[in-house]
Amino acid sequence: MKNDKPSGRVKTLYSRLEAKLRLLLAKLFRPKEGNQEEKTKTALESPQSMAYQLIGHKTTRILPLFKELDTSLQRSGLKVNFKAYVSLTVFTTVLMSITILALVPCLLLFIFSVPLLPAILFGVGASLFAFAFSTFGFYAYPIYRADTLKRELEDELPFTTGYMAILTSAGVSPEKVFYSLSNMSVPLAVSKEAKDVVRDVSLFGSDIISALEETSKRTPSERFREMIEGFISTVHSGGNLAGYLREKSTQYMKLKRISLRKYSDTLSMLSEFYVAILLTGPLFLVIMLTVMAMLGGGNLGLLSPDLLLSLLTYMGIPLGAIIFLIILDAASPKW
Repeated sequence: MKNDKPSGRVKTLYSRLEAKLRLLLAKLFRPKEGNQEEKTKTALESPQSMAYQLIGHKTTRILPLFKELDTSLQRSGLKVNFKAYVSLTVFTTVLMSITILALVPCLLLFIFSVPLLPAILFGVGASLFAFAFSTFGFYAYPIYRADTLKRELEDELPFTTGYMAILTSAGVSPEKVFYSLSNMSVPLAVSKEAKDVVRDVSLFGSDIISALEETSKRTPSERFREMIEGFISTVHSGGNLAGYLREKSTQYMKLKRISLRKYSDTLSMLSEFYVAILLTGPLFLVIMLTVMAMLGGGNLGLLSPDLLLSLLTYMGIPLGAIIFLIILDAASPKW
């Protein structure tokens, strides 16, 4: 009996430790109840939501000035409300302008030793430039995104239509074709469009024809719209859908070959522009301004050669390179 008591105590301690470990692991791996609330809170704290909460009611009067922006937002694929985006544009532009108006004169006064009046005037000019640049940037970003989506869709069309032709030849229904496109392992632009079609059919209860009509209205690509409308017409008329898609795949492949030849010519022209504008031009200006600074040349208006050299080195050349990269990205095919 004496030997049984220590073994019983050990078993009791072991069972208690095991129970505590299970409780601890359950607490660690138990999903938190506040996760959904945190996600909702994070969504509400996005920049556009915060801007809309702050100044959304004050931007109603200027909404007609951004009419075309609403269409660009829909075509760009950005999941942002029109009023929230306008509020973000106004808030960011005003904040950036005020910040630069206060920051630039201080930098010119204390770092570059520029007199007070030229520093203030330069600060006002930089603030106006920031205002115009920010407004243009927010206005142009959806257009740029829509153009990028258009190019991606048109680059993928030869392969997309070929893939759809294979599925329809096997007797797959149009709903299943777009469901297959939306679940592809490779991230494609057409997968996003197919997900919208699947969402309209599965979640909103639309039929496949209505969902495709909405997609054709929303897409920025004319070729993709033409393919979708032909798809709808073929389904309506009960025609040979696989034959239509095979013909479209052949047609888009020929257009792709032509666009690649044009791109090679464009690339050679862009390389010449890069050498002339971003290599030879800045080098000539740097040598000229350095010589002027060494010889004690006069100022160009309110700006000294040293200040012009600093602006060219730290602002002009980097901005030119960024603009060139954007142009190169806009002209480059994705496939």
